[in-house]
Amino acid sequence: MNYFDQSLTSIHKQLVNKDISAAELTKQTLDNIKQVDGEINAFLALNETNALAQAKQLDEKGIESDNLLSGMPVAIKDNIVTKGLKTTAASKILENFTPIYDATVTQKMNQAGTITVGKTNMDEFAMGGSTENSAFKVTHNPWDKTKVPGGSSGGSAAAVAAGEVIASLGSDTGGSIRQPASFNGVVGMKPTYGRVSRWGLIAFGSSLDQIGPITRNVPDNATLLNVIAGHDDHDLTSSTKEVPDFTSTLNKGVKGLKIGIPTEFMAQGLDEDVKRVVDQTADTFKKLGATVDEVSLPHTKYGVAAYYIISSSEASSNLQRFDGIRYGRRAKDVKNLEELYVKSRSEGFGDEVKRRIMLGTFSLSAGFYDAYFKKAAQVRTLMINDFTKVFKDYDLILAPTAPTPAYGIGEDVSDPMTMYMNDVLTLPVNLAGLPGMSIPAGFSKGLPVGVQLIGRPYDELTIYQAGNAFEQDTDFSKQAPKMGGSN
Repeated sequence: MNYFDQSLTSIHKQLVNKDISAAELTKQTLDNIKQVDGEINAFLALNETNALAQAKQLDEKGIESDNLLSGMPVAIKDNIVTKGLKTTAASKILENFTPIYDATVTQKMNQAGTITVGKTNMDEFAMGGSTENSAFKVTHNPWDKTKVPGGSSGGSAAAVAAGEVIASLGSDTGGSIRQPASFNGVVGMKPTYGRVSRWGLIAFGSSLDQIGPITRNVPDNATLLNVIAGHDDHDLTSSTKEVPDFTSTLNKGVKGLKIGIPTEFMAQGLDEDVKRVVDQTADTFKKLGATVDEVSLPHTKYGVAAYYIISSSEASSNLQRFDGIRYGRRAKDVKNLEELYVKSRSEGFGDEVKRRIMLGTFSLSAGFYDAYFKKAAQVRTLMINDFTKVFKDYDLILAPTAPTPAYGIGEDVSDPMTMYMNDVLTLPVNLAGLPGMSIPAGFSKGLPVGVQLIGRPYDELTIYQAGNAFEQDTDFSKQAPKMGGSN
């Protein structure tokens, strides 16, 4: 199965017509992963025995003709728990953790008939933007194996870009779906906060995290969100809003839509090729009948500082549970309880995770809470107000996804501040709880460049509508890395 020139619809047609069985499709997918992944390192674990058994059962039961996901092999990020399949969050502290239950999104995918073929690599506990912070391996960008795939969902994006799977799930705390989607030339959606249940997602920043789909094209992405969205009694932050059919308005076009480009997102530090791609995307939307204007989000400049204080504070709280007592790594040869905590966490957590725990603990400590965490929360409110003001007059915001195309492996990993600044264009969406999607929109020196479409809360429909209109008018989503034989 060559996933480079396929979609969910085309593969589904082959399954329904019995040109291929779910068992054959799953086996071909697993064989392809084994053949390709030595170069890419997208996967941390394969689910071979269970996946083949599940596919055989589906064949016996029959592929559902009206369900595009029936029998479809997919990959899941390794911070989303999967019953009986090792889930590590790419951390030594969870190196041998096998969950006893499925995350809500995993349950929903299973009920829709998808087959989980494996778990994808990531930055440890989703803390990083390059997948270099994994405790186990560094994932490579399929377009250029000397470049990073982005992060923290780098494995999920690289697996789709390399043609190993047709779709995957990632999580996005400050851009961790959209930035790797941009670097890998695929489509990545971060839904509205609360649109998708976080139950079973190993928490990083509880007020920021969202699970979302990564695919080769926009209609496939909308199809996946249809399945995983919705209220969940296990997650009190999940929304009770009705979930529309996200594929229902895909072909409405953009005529009459008003799109704003924030001047702050196009400021100093933006790569010239990335700026050119955004300008060309704006021209395409104008040609298709949309109005495109400059708008302002004045508090964007405070975003990185506010985000890293809030997310690190929440991480400090969430990661307290990894103490060497209940599950995960437990240090040996300890003399007392305090030593058990200290040694287990010192051995189990990587440098970036320790850095953020320390920053978060400091920000929440007595005497510093008002100066740091409270101030960051106030800035967050100002940023939300900025977006609310723009969305009174505009339907969508168009912006670059990342300031640059993919950079070299080892280039920024030793400089935390540079790494943090790479999130400057994606994290405002998480702070405001908005939906945002990165779509392939151009190239820079042979590397993909994505743009993001940002919408009003719970208005993923308009994002998909505009994304599909752009995709139909261009061929960027049809491009594949050299390993796919296209570029």
